[in-house]
Amino acid sequence: MSRVIRAAVFQTAWTGDKESMIQAHEQAARDAAAQGAQVLCFQELFYGPYFCQVQDKAFYEYAEQIPEGPIVRRFQELARELGLVLVLPMYEEEQPGVLYNTAAVIDADGSYLGKYRKTHIPQVQGFWEKFYFRPGNSGWPVFDTAVGRIGVYICYDRHFPEGWRALGLAGAELVFNPSATSRGLSAYLWQLEQPAAAVANEYFVGAINRVGVEEYGDNDFYGTSYFVDPEAQFVGEVASDKQPELIVRDLDLAKLREVRDRWQFYRDREPNTYGPLTAP
Repeated sequence: MSRVIRAAVFQTAWTGDKESMIQAHEQAARDAAAQGAQVLCFQELFYGPYFCQVQDKAFYEYAEQIPEGPIVRRFQELARELGLVLVLPMYEEEQPGVLYNTAAVIDADGSYLGKYRKTHIPQVQGFWEKFYFRPGNSGWPVFDTAVGRIGVYICYDRHFPEGWRALGLAGAELVFNPSATSRGLSAYLWQLEQPAAAVANEYFVGAINRVGVEEYGDNDFYGTSYFVDPEAQFVGEVASDKQPELIVRDLDLAKLREVRDRWQFYRDREPNTYGPLTAP
């Protein structure tokens, strides 16, 4: 039996200031809702630049508490108004000096469902994330939303298969991967890893990337956001590699049962043999 949800992702370029960036995302939410979208995910660190291209403690000011801070509250009101599930990738301050790269999940009635904290933190040229973030300690939660069971795995996480599998074991039907990823470093992986994860774990994936070259570095963010199904098929067209774009796609979650009945990956796992994989 068909079970279709209408899902959206939004890729955009840094506007130059925080407030206009927030307003651009508010408008994207309204546009998505006008197209019938029921769930929308923004890009990594959505209301700021990707400041991890430099190491500057001034950017600590972008962090706020979740869910007590003003941005979450602002988007809770918007989610309630629009009847739209929202995934908000943000900079979180748990307490002064304890900072995370986090996604807050808001249900369609405006209620705060919880957060995922990015687990794997890179520290390479142009991605100095350990300067800004602690490794996440949230595990891999799956959120029961108005549209189904949703997980989040943030940017660099996608290179590590363990979290993808943990989300599947916890019952995820759709996993969002909000990112800030650049053309020269990772483009050859972008349309490989998330489709492979969708197949291996038998769920839908929404991959989001920002666009443009920002003033704080020379990374060329190449967009090309997309949805992919558990057969590694893109759902509709892939987004532009240069322009801001809202993409809205219908996802038939009935395909999950079809694929899982065909390939019994969860049945045929042998977790008792995997102990060495978790050795330090």
